[in-house]
Amino acid sequence: MLAIVLSACLTNDPNVCRDYKIPIDANIDSMTCMAEAPPHFAKWAEEHPGWQVTRWRCAPTSENDI
Repeated sequence: MLAIVLSACLTNDPNVCRDYKIPIDANIDSMTCMAEAPPHFAKWAEEHPGWQVTRWRCAPTSENDI
């Protein structure tokens, strides 16, 4: 199973950045994840108005680096 991993920084302090993981419910491959990710991180950005998404990627949900 894959997740979208976002890197986001505070809009009023770009030196404060965090990584966030958005799980994707379906068993999909990485190409499908890349194609379907933008609406997911757009929703995240709307729900977190003080943060600016700086990059994103698809990664296994078992990845423990976050």
